[in-house]
Amino acid sequence: MRLDKFLKVSRIIKRRPVAKQISDQKRITINGKVAKSSSDVAIGDTLVINFGNKTLTLKVRDIKDTTKKDEAEDLYEIVSEDYKEDYRM
Repeated sequence: MRLDKFLKVSRIIKRRPVAKQISDQKRITINGKVAKSSSDVAIGDTLVINFGNKTLTLKVRDIKDTTKKDEAEDLYEIVSEDYKEDYRM
């Protein structure tokens, strides 16, 4: 499954164009390699997503074309969630 579609279906990122934009900015890696929005995601892959002040590391547990909101979290497991402190106050 394409990376941008997986991020939308799993509801990690709510809209597919936003997922595409983030991946095209080289802010997502799959198994340590920079990923494009068209990169394939497979079960067992480790994704690292760099948001503005947060880095989310997760492991893909399942892949489905569609899912209900309650079942979306079953598609991945959060390995770590790191926040950067902002010293500009």
